Amino acid sequence: MSLNAHRRVTHVNHALLRMLNPAVGDMTTPRSLVGADLRMLYPQEVLEDLEPLLRRADRMGMTTSQLEMALPRAKLNVAVTVATLQHEDTRLGYVLVFEDLSDLLKAQKQAAWREVARRVAHEIKNPLTPIALSADRIRRHLERGTRPDEASLKIIRSCSESIAGAVETVRTLVDEFATLARFPASQPQPASLNTIVENALSMFNGRLDNIQVRTDLASELPHVMADPEAMKRALANLMDNAAEAVQNSMVREIQISTALLASRDAVELVIADSGHGVTQDLKEKLFLPYFSTKKRGTGLGLAIVNRIIEDHHGSIRVEENKPVGARFIVELPVAPEAIGTASAG
Repeated sequence: MSLNAHRRVTHVNHALLRMLNPAVGDMTTPRSLVGADLRMLYPQEVLEDLEPLLRRADRMGMTTSQLEMALPRAKLNVAVTVATLQHEDTRLGYVLVFEDLSDLLKAQKQAAWREVARRVAHEIKNPLTPIALSADRIRRHLERGTRPDEASLKIIRSCSESIAGAVETVRTLVDEFATLARFPASQPQPASLNTIVENALSMFNGRLDNIQVRTDLASELPHVMADPEAMKRALANLMDNAAEAVQNSMVREIQISTALLASRDAVELVIADSGHGVTQDLKEKLFLPYFSTKKRGTGLGLAIVNRIIEDHHGSIRVEENKPVGARFIVELPVAPEAIGTASAG
């Protein structure tokens, strides 16, 4: 589907029409939808998901998200890609691509669970055998009812060691399966945090309409230990959240600053907004997986940010911004090679 700058349909193909049907009622041809407002195509709760994507595309040029769309025909899992059409500083419109992932996701989940079940059964079966045999030998020696002699004690000790070893094998297997769910590990290296901030900001060039962005990046900051690409993704996510938070504010302002902490062993990055802020209850849950303040958000954005920063041995917290809004504070350790220089400075 393509939209003009006023978000009215300029083109829609038959595949999308089939996906929407019968949500579009009597409008059964692509031509009949030209000029239609999005509200004619989608229910309100779907529009609430699309609106942030359109705004994010305005800021970043293109964005992709996975949504659950409740249509009259069915509930669909779709991948939505939104790209802006722009000539110089003039926004011409948008291109939206919808991909129905429902059958694919269902098949992938079934296949994944079958594979997990098969591997778990196979891998855990082996260490369970010595556990069962050793426990049985210990039981038989204890059932004799006599005081264990040295030979029996030797067997019992050997069996307990076999059980402990097999349990450790199972624990290792569990850790390996848990590793499958982890994000790609970051590879921190000495890097300039100011440069990372500037690179993250460049992703939003010309796309923060009506939002005033103020930066106060401290000069001569020591290098921090950071994976530049991973940290850029994390900061871009925080900046996009800040831009989303100020959408309905009277004053739309984002402040980004960096500074060396008084301890001189870490650098602080602050991203502050003039949005709706966060309550004490939200502060405690904000970085948990699958928690979101949005009605239909995935709740993974800040959890991913938190995970990336944890991989950097850093920390992130949220505080109230004065007079309104929220402040996200990230601390990253100074690179070892720079600690001596920072202490002497």
